[in-house]
This record gives sequence, structure tokens and C-alpha cells, in this order.
Amino acid sequence: MQKRPLGSDGLKVGAVGLGCMSFAGFYGKTDIKESHDTLAKAMDLGVDFLDTSNVYGNGKSEEIIGAFVKDHPNFFKIATKGGIKREPGSTERTFDSSEAYLRGELEKSLKRLGVEQVELYYIHRQDQSLPVEEVVETLVKFKNEGKIGGFGFSEIAPTTLRRAHAVHPVMAVQSEYSLWSRMPELGMVQACIELGTTFVPFSPVGRGIFSQKPLDPSVFADTDFRKNNPRFVEPNFSLNMKALEPFNRMAADKGVTPATLSIAWVLAQPGDMVPIPGTRSAGHLEECAAADALKLTPADLAEIEKILPVGWAHGARYTHNQLWGTAVYG
Repeated sequence: MQKRPLGSDGLKVGAVGLGCMSFAGFYGKTDIKESHDTLAKAMDLGVDFLDTSNVYGNGKSEEIIGAFVKDHPNFFKIATKGGIKREPGSTERTFDSSEAYLRGELEKSLKRLGVEQVELYYIHRQDQSLPVEEVVETLVKFKNEGKIGGFGFSEIAPTTLRRAHAVHPVMAVQSEYSLWSRMPELGMVQACIELGTTFVPFSPVGRGIFSQKPLDPSVFADTDFRKNNPRFVEPNFSLNMKALEPFNRMAADKGVTPATLSIAWVLAQPGDMVPIPGTRSAGHLEECAAADALKLTPADLAEIEKILPVGWAHGARYTHNQLWGTAVYG
């Protein structure tokens, strides 16, 4: 697999990474063997960039990765996150980017992962009570102590990135980005290119909407994020599936799956993006990684834009509770 830069310090990772949120069961039941089979397939494919978080299953995703890395050291570049806080016995979600809290959570993450350093540490969601400049100073301490190789932010604004970068270069910013979620084009992608910050799209296959296997929302588990998501409920779901028909035909004509084509589109966007499709399936990961070998022409990109223009998706990205409630989906 081709390599792409992660930040501006010379670190490079495979062009397609692996999001590990589903290791914790966010999209249905799984087990450690299934997740480890996926990680083994990642090694075979050259997928060496893993993305997880301390809150994915309350550390379960990190523990699963750590158990695998113990027997397969020095291959993966790991990114994890901190900053989301839940008080014991409460389902309410708050944000804490204080040095004391982040330090404690980072130490727990390192222990679960079984490593002395993670290559990338994200602030998972912004703590509005603290200036971002102060948070960056904390992250620089962690870097100087050798606990992290670099730092980034998840789901922030371009202006926040610029403020953070003025204190110290930011390695990466991750946000949801795909053919049906293109908000980062309104300034974030451009800011990352300008500053040398890697843009990391999560959910590049639209949480499964670009899957070759037809989705059936009626069988989604109650714990599945998509169960009540506006884009997966009627009438929006049927309208979205109808809009995807010509895109799916285009993928078939190219001899690839819609997932492969959708990630190839992301890879063709400006800025050396490193998408992190999330899966616990070795077969699905193979589809995603195949995007690295699919080179889209300007004519291909124009055709995709015609089929799925900006704003084509029916339904909001999140419900109010998904955006502001207790759950974390990225």
C-alpha cells in the first residue's frame, strides 16, 4: 500500500487506515477473535494506521488492540483519543481537557494498548471551558515526555485549528467526511493543506450506506447507531438508496464494490487525506484497502459529482441526542 504523510514531521502511514470503534460492538455483536482476524488482515494488506479511543466500549477497543499488538509489535501506528468524560453511575457526557484529566486518561490508554507511546493523540471533542492554546500546551508536554508522537483534534472548526497551530504544529484533524458528508470542504480541508496538517476522514463509507450488501434498517440492533439516525429512517433511507443506484452501477462497471469506489473518491481529494473506514470484518477491510489501487480519472470524478452532488443525502447527519447526548460516533 502507498504511504501518505501523517503531519509534517516525516511520519508516514498507509493511505487507508482502520477505524476500530466497531471492535467495541457499536454496530453489532463482535468478539476478540473477529477483531484480531481483522487486524491480521490489516497487516497482510499494509494497513498500518489504527484509530481508537478510550471511550470506545470504555476501553474495550484499546484492550483488544493491545492484546494483538503484544504478539505483533512494531507494525501499527496507533491513534487514540481523550477528553470525553462520564462521571461514575451517570450516562451524561461532558468534556474535560484539563492536564490532570487528560494525563490520567492517556496513562490508562497506554496501559490498555500495551505501549509506551502512541503516534497520535486526539482531543476527542473540544472542552469549551478552556482556550485551545492552553490545551495545546498540555499536549506539547505529553509529546516532550515521549508519551505521544504528535497530537490532533476531532471535529473542530478551521479557526480552532489555526489557533492551535499557532502554538505548535497540529499533526492531524479528523472529521466525518464522505460522499454524503462533505462539510469539511467548507474550510477545514483547505486549512489542513495550508498548515501541513493531515486530514483524517472517519466514516468514509457513510456508516455502511456504500456497502455492496443491501442494508435493512429493520434488523438493526437497538444499540446500532443507525437505528434512529435520520438518514437511515423512512422516507429518507429509501430516497438515499434510490440516489445510490447509478453510483453502484458505476462501481460494478469498474469491477469494484461501492465501498472501494467511495474510498477511492476520498483518496482522490486534495491534501493526501488518510481515511479510516471502520470495520470488524477482514473481508470488508479488504474492500476498503483496495481503494488504494483504484485510480480515478478526472472524468470519473466528474461523473461521481454528477451522480452524487454536494448535499444529495436525505436526512440530517445526526439526531439531536446523537450530536449532544451520551453516545460517541467518531
